[in-house]
Amino acid sequence: MTTAILLLALATNFTVMVGEKSVPVHPAKVVAADPAQRFKAMSDQNPAAFASIDLGGRAEVCVTCPETVREAKILPSSSGIVPVVEGKRVRFTLTRPQHLTLEINGDWLSSLHLFANPPETDVPRANDPNVMFYGPGVHEVDSVRVPSGKTVYIADGAVVRATTKSGAPRGSAFLLEGSNITLRGRGIIDGSLCPLHSRHLVSVRGTNIVVEGVILLDSSLWTVPIRRSENVTIKNLKLIGYRANSDGIDICNSRNVEVADCFIRTWDDLVVVKTDKGQGESRHITVHDCVLWNEVAHALSIGAELRENVDDVVFRDCDIIHDKGREWTLRVFHCDSARISNVRFENLRIEETRKFMSLWVGTAVWTRDPQRGHIENVTFKNIRATGDKPRIEFKGFDAEHGINGVTCENVVINGQPLTPDQIKRNDFVRDLRVTP
Repeated sequence: MTTAILLLALATNFTVMVGEKSVPVHPAKVVAADPAQRFKAMSDQNPAAFASIDLGGRAEVCVTCPETVREAKILPSSSGIVPVVEGKRVRFTLTRPQHLTLEINGDWLSSLHLFANPPETDVPRANDPNVMFYGPGVHEVDSVRVPSGKTVYIADGAVVRATTKSGAPRGSAFLLEGSNITLRGRGIIDGSLCPLHSRHLVSVRGTNIVVEGVILLDSSLWTVPIRRSENVTIKNLKLIGYRANSDGIDICNSRNVEVADCFIRTWDDLVVVKTDKGQGESRHITVHDCVLWNEVAHALSIGAELRENVDDVVFRDCDIIHDKGREWTLRVFHCDSARISNVRFENLRIEETRKFMSLWVGTAVWTRDPQRGHIENVTFKNIRATGDKPRIEFKGFDAEHGINGVTCENVVINGQPLTPDQIKRNDFVRDLRVTP
């Protein structure tokens, strides 16, 4: 077991021991609890915390809190971990790599995120000419273009701070542009020095690209945009952001993309698929085994910008542990002209939702095309959701631009099977099936 980053400020609300080793705990800026501040992205506080370890086997965890613990909850609930409370301490056992959130005395805002990674293997040599190596310590980058055949390695103990010293109004801390490129490690890429809307943290534009393992904090724009790319794997990323437009992972006009085993808690959309005009379709996209905290916008979605076709998108085996937003948990949000087909939301566990499921064709502030599009063949299967009267809405635009072929199979809300009368829909939704 290795411990994580030592160069950020230490949090004061938690201490963590894993076995006999102390693990550094760091503060994280997250979205405010107050709705007026939340929706305007006005928060600039550090109420949450995170810690990261590599886990090679069974480990005992002890978390010490500043006050007596009356209640301790570990999310996602599907982990099956029930902590033991002892005064100001909480104890539990880790048996496998996973991303957990600990909430004390009902305080969801000031939670502790514990990232238990699989053991890191094949660490590159610092002097390898094909490796951009960021070792332990603080590094500053403005905009690094990573060409074909290169690996960016951000070591445990490294903090790479994005800056805007070049004066360029927009850019990326790391632009992976070309083929056969990897960015990986256990360190941090931090965007807190960047003004709003100035820097993505990692941008992908190419073929056969892997991004794995790092922690991404406080992006001032979309955290990881993937544009016009093929054969991309995003794995075991941890994303925390509070600023407006700090989307998690945006998959735009790309094909054969896998997003797996990530943790995302950001202000804007968590994982979203989009298509800009003239830049190619998006298809064959799978998002699975992620833990998601939806702050303001959408958790798992397609849209709004949909000007080229989207086909074969699967969101499966994910846990949505919170949804505090004003938008939807699961959505296809279509205000342009493309055909959106063969979308599956399945094996999802949703522990909080208000606006649960939405399929929508219409016009919005994002509309650019003169004509509306279509949505067809969408499945919601094996989904369990909890919430206060969660809303479900399926709405087509007109008879020629509607929604065709929707299956809701084994969707359970607050312990009860979904029934057709719970779905608000208009006349432009055809072939809707609800089972059982």
